[in-house]
Amino acid sequence: MMNYKVLLISLLFIVHGAFAQRKTRADRFYEKGDYINAASNYKLELDKGSSKRVLERLANSYYNVYEYKKAALYLSLYMRGKFPEDNKSFDNRYNFMMYQLRSALGDHEGAIEYLASFASQNNDLLDKEATLVEIEGLKVKAEDYTVERSRISSDFADFGAIKIDDTVYFVSDRSKNGLLNKNYKWTHRPFLDIYQVPVSDKLKPVAVPNSYLDVVNSKLHEGNFCFSKDKKTFYFSRSNSEKGKKKFDTLNTNQVYLYKTTYNDTTWTPSVKLPFNVEGYSMEHPVLSADETKLYFASNIPGGEGGFDIYYTTINSDGSYGTPVNLGKVINTQHREQFPFVSEEGNLFFSSNGHLGLGMMDLFVSENVQGGFTKPINLGAPINSQYDDFSLSYYDKNKGFFSSNRVSANDDIYSFEQIGEIFIREYIAKFEVRDRETKEYIPNVTVSLIDKNEKVRYENTLDTTAAFTLNLLPGTYQFAANADAYFNGQQFARVLEKNKETYILYLNKKPEPKDAQIVNTSSSDTIRITDRTAGTIALPSGSVPNTERTKLKLPGATAPCPCLEGRNATGVSLPKKPRTQILKELLADTIGPQIYRKDGKLFFSVAPIYFDYDRWNIRADSKKELDILAKKLERFETVEIKISSHTDNRGSESYNNVLSAKRAESTRNYLALEGFVNARRMRFEGFGELKPIEDCQQGCSDKQHQMNRRSEFEIINY
Repeated sequence: MMNYKVLLISLLFIVHGAFAQRKTRADRFYEKGDYINAASNYKLELDKGSSKRVLERLANSYYNVYEYKKAALYLSLYMRGKFPEDNKSFDNRYNFMMYQLRSALGDHEGAIEYLASFASQNNDLLDKEATLVEIEGLKVKAEDYTVERSRISSDFADFGAIKIDDTVYFVSDRSKNGLLNKNYKWTHRPFLDIYQVPVSDKLKPVAVPNSYLDVVNSKLHEGNFCFSKDKKTFYFSRSNSEKGKKKFDTLNTNQVYLYKTTYNDTTWTPSVKLPFNVEGYSMEHPVLSADETKLYFASNIPGGEGGFDIYYTTINSDGSYGTPVNLGKVINTQHREQFPFVSEEGNLFFSSNGHLGLGMMDLFVSENVQGGFTKPINLGAPINSQYDDFSLSYYDKNKGFFSSNRVSANDDIYSFEQIGEIFIREYIAKFEVRDRETKEYIPNVTVSLIDKNEKVRYENTLDTTAAFTLNLLPGTYQFAANADAYFNGQQFARVLEKNKETYILYLNKKPEPKDAQIVNTSSSDTIRITDRTAGTIALPSGSVPNTERTKLKLPGATAPCPCLEGRNATGVSLPKKPRTQILKELLADTIGPQIYRKDGKLFFSVAPIYFDYDRWNIRADSKKELDILAKKLERFETVEIKISSHTDNRGSESYNNVLSAKRAESTRNYLALEGFVNARRMRFEGFGELKPIEDCQQGCSDKQHQMNRRSEFEIINY
């Protein structure tokens, strides 16, 4: 996460109190917030000998400059007491800090152990297994957003973007190219300012970003901001100052305050501090409600839940402000809730590291229901990652920006489009069963609908109108039907986040029976059976009991006839095509995927079905390959396959097992839904990271990781 967010809570990770020993050079850097120089100097001290103080401060320094691997290493040494001092105790906040670090490094199983320890010391009980399942579910849930790194982003920290008309406004520490400009000690880069840039309809900058408003930008930090709808009032965050100079509190800390400037038809007025700022505490990240009667913000003022909480203040008709109101425990935790945004519908979006998430800070939304906010919902991937994701805003109904440091330590601006419903709702879905040829309803059909948990949601025999309607949560359901004179049918119906969608299952009618007769029953050795289309065959008399002689099926006939119907491969049916002949035909077939052997097994040589990192949906480049395989399986109707899906070794082992199973299932579902391959002919299994092509224990390139993210197609029966 950007260094400026941590600035406001840096005291959380600073050990208070005087030391008996003389302060070192590293100590002086540390206490001034120059963690880059502090880390390098503490490392030199550590090389001379370990100590509790050095390990603790070295871990904090690396944490504050986002070198999470080093922070986790030294925090682990500190928590395991790898120092000579007798006192091995440590503050419980370090359990939470290690939970964050392990999550950021992708080790959610290990992270949860520290979260459980943190909860235990707070007299809370954490269900570790349920927590892990919930976290893993955030990674593989149906995507509600598409995201893309914005072209506005630079090699510097950029965040807090909002769009008004054809201009994007944002916060950045990009260089101002001034000879006398000072750098911020924490980042060794310029102070934050607010910028503006005109953009095209595709959000491409059409000019060089420039600094916005001299009455706003100063020599200190300016952070998140908001406009009134008429663009005549501008609220923003700024380092507390008097006459252009930092103002420090009694703890020698430069807090962040809320400021305002207004436009008087010709110019912007000088910025002023809002009257409800509290000395010694920070107030930041202002955003107006849709009706502009409330100003929401984040603060660490006393009386909250802990850390930073989200508050609002009422804006009265005379322009005065009410007393700040804390949003309470539904929204706020003992950790950090920041960067609020209120949509036109009144829903609250914010960032938090206190609610359960994927890593450091995640984005959440709380629905406004009758004036109150509901339990927050994690927006999941791809909006959230294992790093810091924050500062979300919409500029129309389904498009907006957010910020993240998922690519590098610098914050980047991302654009998004909301493509799904983020709140859990039921939708009206209609299901029909029709004749594939005539498209008419099939009367007296028996239907069933089963959800992903194998719970029967509907089961009935329908009348002449073969249709039924249900209220269902979005997801995949197994829709099956059977009726006299029709072959049984089933398909996977993916219920969309739309009302009154219709899902149709078509059944194939059984062909009319062919006339057949038993020609000779006098011989004790053979029975000769004749059919108009199949000709005459002879079967061993002893293999056909008298009671079954009218239930045989003739080879070459297009369907069973009345006197032959009812037998299958387990009885005395038509002689099946020998397996050797089927295999011979498979090997000789040159259309579609070819056959190869591996470890004594047969596989279809399908071009790799690759998956994007952390995702399980079928990519467009792989759909073409699956379509070709589906056509092959259509020609060879007795072939059954097993789909094996594999992941790379990034992420926890249990998560990779879940993810690979999802990938195998999505591959099976695509072949069933789009390729019309009977789902009963396909098995699927996820192997996680257990069977890699490339050994990545010592690290791999992105290309090598992608080679390990694959699906294989084994022929298990034919």
